[in-house]
Amino acid sequence: MQVIASSRSRAGQPSRVGVALPLIVGTALVATSVALLYLVFGQNFVDRFMPTGRPTTYELVAGALAWTFALTAPAGFGLVGVARLVTAYDRWRARRPRVTPAVRLRRAIGDDHVVATGVRLPDGSRVLPELVVGPFGAAIIEELPPVGAVMSRGVRSWEVRVGNGQIRTIENPLVLAAHDAERVRAWLSSDESDRVLKVYAAVVGTDPKVERTSSVALIDPTHVAAWLSSLPPQKSLDAGRRDKLVKQIRAAL
Repeated sequence: MQVIASSRSRAGQPSRVGVALPLIVGTALVATSVALLYLVFGQNFVDRFMPTGRPTTYELVAGALAWTFALTAPAGFGLVGVARLVTAYDRWRARRPRVTPAVRLRRAIGDDHVVATGVRLPDGSRVLPELVVGPFGAAIIEELPPVGAVMSRGVRSWEVRVGNGQIRTIENPLVLAAHDAERVRAWLSSDESDRVLKVYAAVVGTDPKVERTSSVALIDPTHVAAWLSSLPPQKSLDAGRRDKLVKQIRAAL
């Protein structure tokens, strides 16, 4: 199976410097915190500021400052360092390419299939996560939100908890996939009114509360290749026309 990815897929992602800088700073701060802990507790740092006899004002102030430093500096450096390391990890994850369902099972899908990721429709209304072209025509494959993140499942819209804990309203994924299939059918068949391209739609997930519809299939993540191979071939879609579709999709990337 051939995979073509959008050149915009990495746009807006953190740069390597954006990942390396907080990693270096975070590591240095954590190392400083460990060194301070060793200095305070291993080398008896504060004992040097313990006054003997009748302390002077200077000794009292110096002792208070030493204790304040000993109690707050290691924790402060450590907390800030860990926060910077978390930032570096989040940016590193953001740089990792997203693996879509068909790409994940690319070895099980025939060589006569082409999958394009991050396809922006010509009208700019949507960026399709995954569009597969094969002997059957074209197929839209999208993913359900994680089961644990879904708060409510309406006919037209769902409520989903996003990474920062906030609740966001999204369009019903099955309805969205059906609309995307209609958009792709209109786009790829625009200059061939006598030969309308067959476009299928599927959502991938394991949510037991979701059922397939008449226009959108619901498939297990491990059954993507089997679903694609089960689609009937479109007789009017010969090799020349399929190459033309692939070129048209490439142009949109």
